[in-house]
Amino acid sequence: MPGIDRLRVRRSFDTQAHEYDRHAVVQKRVLERLLRLLPPDIQPARVLDIGSGTGALLQKLSKSYPDSRLVGLDMAFGMGLAARERLVGDSHAEFLTADAEHLPFAGSTFDLVVSTSTFQWLETLEAAFVELQRVLIPGGRFCFALFGSRTLFELRDSYRTAVERVARGAIDRTHSFKDTDDVATALSLVGLEAEYLVSELEVEFHPDVQHLLRSKRRIGAGNAAPVGSRNLSERRVMVAMMDEYQRLFGADDGIPATYEVIYGVGRKGVPTWQPALGI
Repeated sequence: MPGIDRLRVRRSFDTQAHEYDRHAVVQKRVLERLLRLLPPDIQPARVLDIGSGTGALLQKLSKSYPDSRLVGLDMAFGMGLAARERLVGDSHAEFLTADAEHLPFAGSTFDLVVSTSTFQWLETLEAAFVELQRVLIPGGRFCFALFGSRTLFELRDSYRTAVERVARGAIDRTHSFKDTDDVATALSLVGLEAEYLVSELEVEFHPDVQHLLRSKRRIGAGNAAPVGSRNLSERRVMVAMMDEYQRLFGADDGIPATYEVIYGVGRKGVPTWQPALGI
């Protein structure tokens, strides 16, 4: 199975930033659900949103935490431009173009780190989790949502069946999502206590498979695998995949697209020891 082409992901979201808010239906539901997970006992001085996109989450947090300093970070420059337009005039917010695996901040900078619909675009979670753990203050919280392993299983199963039917031996170009155990393990490895971790399903309906694929492209969430040759065999696979999807999952109200969303809250531990003072 191919890996994730991070450059391709960045370019895709960069190009489609202007379309994102109109077509990101499930992502908007996820954002609203995450807001309800924020610990009620915190009033953070500094908040970091990793994968801040068009700034929708930080716009909400600006109202919840009017005295906080808000920082949005996204690897797609176009998303940062859209976020700046959304929060123009908000002196509490700033936006940076940077990578989640290489955060440009000193340690123990943020009381709260948030992220929605971002970490599924990473090969592994550990490197990014190490970085966000580093920039959290002791006792700080990490509140997140990412897409899990059952996401778009209808599309994935239909594609794999089509490959077997018309192009046996071809490379499986479907995206591999993390599961809850992967997330729990990554949190534990970097020293974040999982205060909350749950998986939920969201389903949206489309008139047909072509409409689903177009909607994914319009938010920049196309296939993240390295691009292969666009030959006749690949086109035959796509036609067979659409036929298979419709046959297996089609209904009177269209075709379903399932998203598994993993929600979590992690907490950075507070040291229980104090260094001895020299005399």
